[in-house]
Amino acid sequence: MDTKYIFVTGGVVSSLGKGIISASIGKLLQARGYKVTIQKFDPYINIDPGTLNPYEHGECYVTVDGMETDLDLGHYERFTGIHTTRNNSITTGRIYKTVIDRERHGDYLGKTIQVVPHITDEIKRRMLREGLDEGFDFVITEVGGTIGDIESAPFMEAIRQLRWQLGRNAVCVHLTYVPYLKAAEELKTKPTQHSVKELQGMGIQPDILVLRTERHLDNALRMKVASFCNVDLECVVQSEDMPSIYEVPVNMQRQGLDAAILRKIGIPVGETPAMQPWHDFLEKQRNAKREVHIGLVGKYDLQDAYKSIRESLNLAGIYNDVKARIHFVNSEEITTQNVVEKLKGLAGIVICPGFGHRGIEGKIIAAEYTRTNDIPTFGICLGMQMMVIEFARNVLGYKDANSSEMDKQTPHNVIDMMEEQKSITELGGTMRLGAYDCELVKGSRTYEAYGEKSLISERHRHRYEFNNAYKDEYESNGMKCVGINPASDLVEIVEIPEKRWYIGTQFHPEYSSTVLHPHPLFMSFIKECIKTTDCTDLTDSKRGINP
Repeated sequence: MDTKYIFVTGGVVSSLGKGIISASIGKLLQARGYKVTIQKFDPYINIDPGTLNPYEHGECYVTVDGMETDLDLGHYERFTGIHTTRNNSITTGRIYKTVIDRERHGDYLGKTIQVVPHITDEIKRRMLREGLDEGFDFVITEVGGTIGDIESAPFMEAIRQLRWQLGRNAVCVHLTYVPYLKAAEELKTKPTQHSVKELQGMGIQPDILVLRTERHLDNALRMKVASFCNVDLECVVQSEDMPSIYEVPVNMQRQGLDAAILRKIGIPVGETPAMQPWHDFLEKQRNAKREVHIGLVGKYDLQDAYKSIRESLNLAGIYNDVKARIHFVNSEEITTQNVVEKLKGLAGIVICPGFGHRGIEGKIIAAEYTRTNDIPTFGICLGMQMMVIEFARNVLGYKDANSSEMDKQTPHNVIDMMEEQKSITELGGTMRLGAYDCELVKGSRTYEAYGEKSLISERHRHRYEFNNAYKDEYESNGMKCVGINPASDLVEIVEIPEKRWYIGTQFHPEYSSTVLHPHPLFMSFIKECIKTTDCTDLTDSKRGINP
């Protein structure tokens, strides 16, 4: 069949969960046997989120082909198990850069370059490309921002044109907010009505409305929205607060969102798929009564900054029949005097990734404490590098050991940039991005965690590497290099075998963890954390943890 296109937009306020709804639609259509992909169009002018502060935009997610993207692509992959690429994440900056480069090259033959048609044509080309190139049954396109934002206007015009060109092969799903006024004890639909009118003013009539709400909406209210917004009643769906984001696809299926989309496009609905593996996962999630407390040692006190790590821990906890309760520990505040108090009561520690020198000494202190006290420790990217530096300082005896990222004059640069990278000056040009192969040492804990696989592939996002000049010295003193890139001989994984679980990875395993296939390293880490931990005591006060 011809590729069908689903456009997901949002109104009233931001952060309503367009990414979760897009991922849920993808999952439901995938369960019906369709080949699906999801893409995100962001209105900001940055080329990509790679240089954005996590406080500005949350986590930077990396695709297998090395594109730095919006964190919503993490939701797409965790829900559906698909692998996204650079074609799944487009910004206004990339659109304009492409058009301007073509203009400079003379491709437009001297014509005046305008938003319409040149910018909108490039947006349409990118919206259609995934379906035309890869033969997908459905391409779901989420547009970031909120209806009415000046930045999103060209995207809305592109969608208007495509809906006219594609006819029944395209539908628009619009997500809005229905607030509850406590004083009046009423749910208000006026913001939704205004949002739809603004969308209609751009020439787009939404086919389906998803109403974000904290309170259940009765049929009378749904009928009111349907009649005022020119939408069929069956196409007014509510997205209530759920105990978990992973309940959302089931909630959407229960209300017939996927069936409504198929009817609008003119495809026979057929039977509702059982989605048994997903329901089995949700059942495990509901039945997990015990908790295991995990500390995230990092510098960004923001939930979205480590979104994929948090979700990977949560998923691994569920499959180990526990709830992973995650506690952020600010590495800038950790000292040798307070490290015991900061990490008290935690069953395991994740030393988080990042860039720059801020908070690194706290990570090094945490790594020393967990190593000497044999607390399960998982270092990711910069976290792994801090474990390496700590070992050099306190085991190898190089008190001035450091990364050349933090101290260019250090005489013991146990973490350094590769020679071929040092001549590159453009920010991002020195990065190792995307999936690289890694050979595992047989018999290592990591090898066992991966199910005794010899060759794996994981995603990277970093500039600096383990300095192989020190490799033999590390290994003879107990820190083993158990994962090596076969092409470059770069160290990907270190571990201390004599410890319960002390592993650092240069790559980001969290990018590969999905709902139905949690990452093996996170599974192994959580399993070790709960071995000697009393997970029946759920009170923070008894664990010495501040809620």
